[in-house]
Amino acid sequence: MENFEMLAEQYQPMIRKIIRTLSIYKNEDEFLQIGLIALWEAHENFRPEKGEFTNFAYTTIKGKFLTEMTRNNREEEQKVYAKEEFWENIEDADSRVPFEKKLILSYCGELTDNQTKWVMYTVLGDLTVPEIAAREKVSLSAVKAWRKGAKERLKGNREIFS
Repeated sequence: MENFEMLAEQYQPMIRKIIRTLSIYKNEDEFLQIGLIALWEAHENFRPEKGEFTNFAYTTIKGKFLTEMTRNNREEEQKVYAKEEFWENIEDADSRVPFEKKLILSYCGELTDNQTKWVMYTVLGDLTVPEIAAREKVSLSAVKAWRKGAKERLKGNREIFS
């Protein structure tokens, strides 16, 4: 291990030079670590009959940097960031729900619990009869009966449900 520590100290200027050459300014410490790992891999895989170690180390380190930069760029391209105006113009949908719920419940005072469920699901949830039946685990005819009863009791306020 002492051998690699000396090697790392000796080749650290080369690693930093490659970082500058490739104009890496983000995550510089991360790339320094990647360079040290690449140097270790080069040290482990070096075959003297293939050439000089310095050339092999340089090529290995630069190759690892380029691979990592490509991976980072691909990752960044896949991310989508909304512009600041988008966040400013978004209305919090949940902020209206308590008010709307209270308003609708004020019309449901004379209704049964099931009729009130139909009103709430229809008006707030925008659900259909089959969707309400599935959610409440009842038959379609049961939900239709809730609807009929609610409409009869709310005749004076029928415009809400038309």
